[in-house]
Amino acid sequence: MSILMTIRIALKALGRNKMRTALTMLGMIIGVAAVIAMVALGTGAQAMIEEQVRTAGTNLITVYAGSFNGPGGARGGAGSSSRLTPEDAESLRDVPGVQYVAESASTRLQLIHGNQNWNTSVEGTSPDLPAIRSWPVKYGSFFTDDDVRTASKVIVLGSNVSDTLFGEGVDPTDVQIRVRNHVFRVLGVMSSKGSSGGGMNMDDQVFIPHTTLLKRITGQQFIQRIYVSAASADAIPTVISGVTATLRTAHGLADGDEDDFMIQTLDDIVALRTQTTATMTNLLAGIAGVSLVVGGIGIMNIMLVSVTERTREIGLRLAIGARSFDVLLQFLIEAIVISIVGGAAGIAIGYLVSELLRIYQGMAASIPINAVLIAVLFSAGVGIFFGFYPARKAAGLDPIVALKFE
Repeated sequence: MSILMTIRIALKALGRNKMRTALTMLGMIIGVAAVIAMVALGTGAQAMIEEQVRTAGTNLITVYAGSFNGPGGARGGAGSSSRLTPEDAESLRDVPGVQYVAESASTRLQLIHGNQNWNTSVEGTSPDLPAIRSWPVKYGSFFTDDDVRTASKVIVLGSNVSDTLFGEGVDPTDVQIRVRNHVFRVLGVMSSKGSSGGGMNMDDQVFIPHTTLLKRITGQQFIQRIYVSAASADAIPTVISGVTATLRTAHGLADGDEDDFMIQTLDDIVALRTQTTATMTNLLAGIAGVSLVVGGIGIMNIMLVSVTERTREIGLRLAIGARSFDVLLQFLIEAIVISIVGGAAGIAIGYLVSELLRIYQGMAASIPINAVLIAVLFSAGVGIFFGFYPARKAAGLDPIVALKFE
């Protein structure tokens, strides 16, 4: 008997019991749909995280103050050291491959204008910050090196802060506001940036010269971070080496001494975020994969029942000349058809679910083509694996015994 004829017989057999065939497919449909949806959400989340983190800056390298080890056993965590200074930042401008450098020290203060006030993060930094973060100004301008040198009382607002104090769409340039007991002149407003890779709302902050923050507000001599932008992505390893060597020399660290600062790149942040997301995606996909196994067991169960129900039919086919291989192939094809059709329906439903989540819940969803191919191959594999035993059982029936079966 030809393979084409065997396929036609298998399809007719499935068509005679449409409801049972559909219910048998249901396990495969649910399993594949769940896997596709979970992989889509996980892949989309990873892409979104990478995009959010990379909006933080161009070829960004961040130098953090290290941990504090004081006399008498007093210790502090990362960022508590007072060894990072504006002079350190200035020395990094001469490191080969460095394009921009910006100091960073921050605190939270209350901003007041008229009868409006808002508590927000105040970051003391340098004029290079907009270039490092690829962050244009919406209204007015950013402060200059002269403002830093003279510790001028000038301020640049984040878009959320500006909207809160002055109203949406209002240009507050040259308006005066109070920060603690000081009167600052608004130089401009930054364009909307959204949230950073760490979840911080970057529009809910303001910027002033770091010298102004240190000399007029906090009275501190040290800074918390230094932002360094490499001239190109390829230059990042060289810049990191140069920054490390420069700061160790500036801090008088001998060979063998631990660094009293930390260096982090965007790739470090992306790797951490995506690793967490990938772990959750794999966990959810594994749970969804259990549905595929359950669906496969369901296929085997139904095929065994079908073999029992069609024992006389199998015996008749064997009696009139059908080979055992033909019977085995027929039942195997039935199992594979159920798996592949169920898998295809599951892929379609998975696409639909991921699109609905993207549209109505705002979740990022991206379905890689390899996930679809794996789902199709896995569906076919389930059909072959769980369908082989019932098919072999049918092919092994004795024609005489099968014809006498009631």
